[in-house]
Amino acid sequence: MKKILFVLGFAVLSLIACQSESTRISNANKKLGTRQKPIRMYFVPSLEAGKVVASGEAIAEALHKATGYHFKVAVPTSYAAVIEALGTYQADIAWLPTYAYVLAKQKYDANVRLMTVRNDLTKYRGQFVTNNPNINSLEDIQGKIIAYTDAASTSGYIYPSAILKEKGIVPKDHIFAGGHPQALLAVYSGRADVATTYWSPADSSGMPMDAREKLFSTHPDVFEKLRIIGFTDWIPNDTVTFRKNMPEELEKEVVKALYDFAQSPQGKATLKTLYDVDGLEHASDADYEVVREALRAMNMDPAEMLK
Repeated sequence: MKKILFVLGFAVLSLIACQSESTRISNANKKLGTRQKPIRMYFVPSLEAGKVVASGEAIAEALHKATGYHFKVAVPTSYAAVIEALGTYQADIAWLPTYAYVLAKQKYDANVRLMTVRNDLTKYRGQFVTNNPNINSLEDIQGKIIAYTDAASTSGYIYPSAILKEKGIVPKDHIFAGGHPQALLAVYSGRADVATTYWSPADSSGMPMDAREKLFSTHPDVFEKLRIIGFTDWIPNDTVTFRKNMPEELEKEVVKALYDFAQSPQGKATLKTLYDVDGLEHASDADYEVVREALRAMNMDPAEMLK
């Protein structure tokens, strides 16, 4: 009798859970895209938040004109907050770095739909940067202070920390600076010995396009003061990711509008200001399997790291 009651109780709880999830989906999708319930598009705070918001709102306005849907832009305080927003239906679209997407897929079944393009490339690397004259190789990081960007940043933490672990290099301490420029500034100001940030090739004029370029206007000597001493392996570019259970037709319309916007003169200028993006290409989860393989090879399983 107790066994029967247990089975019945479990069945009832499962039904309630299914109904609860169904209700959440229904509530999330009901009137989505209207003025009363705009599509919420989140951006990670990898650069100065005010600039990200301005570019995000320009994208939202262009999407509104193209689709008729209303959008709302936000920049939470961490990559993790953006991931959680996707999983709890608080965000509908997120511009996620590579590793943050891998986590969002693992935990919340989020769906990548577009991949960024920079200098005709859909991949990039991480870099190790220093201004310490006694640091000339990765081995010299032993016993030093390192500034990472964010714990969910592929180029700013995951790949660099994996390389150090693989080589048996142990920094004295580390900080999470909150973004790529912030990590560089930690080294520039002397709070850290090494920073890890993204690297992309120089543009057609020869101007370096790694993270240091973001400080050039305010710190013109940044390329002389901060030297590159090493790189990570290549990484697939960051993403435009949609939460699970998005209305299919709405998602298709927004993806098409974003793709078209990225090819327009206004779109190219806006995306360049946003994340140094030159364009967008269609993408699928299979494009990011190489990241999972690399993490597994480094004994860094995303499922375990989520805990």
